[in-house]
Order: sequence, then structure tokens, then C-alpha cells
Amino acid sequence: MGGPNPNRSERRARARDASRASILESARRVAAREGARNLSLRGVAAEAGFAPAALYGYFANKDELLLALAAEDLVALSRAMRDAAAADDGETRLTAASTAALVLLRDNETMAAAQGALSSPPGASDAERLFNGRLIAALKVLSEATGQPADRRENQCDVVLVAAALSGLALLARSGRLAALGFAPEEIVKRLGERFS
Repeated sequence: MGGPNPNRSERRARARDASRASILESARRVAAREGARNLSLRGVAAEAGFAPAALYGYFANKDELLLALAAEDLVALSRAMRDAAAADDGETRLTAASTAALVLLRDNETMAAAQGALSSPPGASDAERLFNGRLIAALKVLSEATGQPADRRENQCDVVLVAAALSGLALLARSGRLAALGFAPEEIVKRLGERFS
């Protein structure tokens, strides 16, 4: 009699991954309908067809679920910035990447809601470590778009400044405050590109 059946273990792992993906898809639908800040494990469980207690096998709490959604969004953000910078149509690579980032950030409540889910000190849970890793990957894409080497602290600071500016700009645009101040997002993004490229 041998040890564990590798095929059974692989099937279990695939089934777990599929269930986790189903939970995240359900969480997105609930967040779209009710708002990411109003997301609850009970509501997500009902949407996914799971018993509420079953979700705790995947996510310890609402914060972990929000961070998992935001980590997925950071992958999409990185991809969009990379694609926009590569397709640069006369804009600077940074302006193109920043425009793509702003579109996603402005329309994404999950990223804004995940801010409140981040703990201090950072990196306490697996969900937060995944989020942090995806955030670093997005910052690397932004760094590539600046055209400056990321080996200098000054250039790294510039990338963090650009990321912070884009996050704040998305908040102002999403809330209507940017328009109330008389600015268009494109105007600010263009200036950002000019300053940091």
C-alpha cells in the first residue's frame, strides 16, 4: 500500500481552486450590486451557494476577501498599464500607463475598500502578503513606464509619488470632486507624465 494518491491530491487542489474562484466571482457580483464596503461573508456565501461557515475555509474574514479581490484587481491593473505603455500612441509611456491605471482605479470600488482591510504592521496574513506582492508588481510596471532605472532610491520615490497621485486622482474623479474643482483627469495625468517621465 503506497502513500497518498497524487491524482486525488491534484483533484482536491483543483476543486479547492475552483471553489475559491467561484467565491471571488460571487463576491464581485455582490460588491457590484451592494458596494464593496457593504460586502459580507454571509451575502457572498448566499450568492455562491455555500453555507456561510464554509467560506471561513477560504477566507478568515471580510478583510481577507476584500484583499483577495484587490489582489486580482492589481493583476488587471498591471496588465492594463503594461499594455497601454507598449501601445504608446504618441503619449509618453508613463502618461499612457497612468491613463489606463486611472480608468481602472476610478471605476473600482474594491481597491478603495481594500484600503481599510490593510493591517498595521503590514503583511500579517497570507491575503495581505499576496496583496503586497501584487502591489509591488504594479509599481514595477509603473517604474518601467517612467523609463528610469529602479535601482536608485530617488526613482523609486518618484514611482511611489506617481502611484499615490493616481490613487488620489481616482478618488477625486470617482467622487466628482475633480470636476467640481474644474479639472479633467486627462489634464492631470498629462502633467504627471511630463513631470515624472
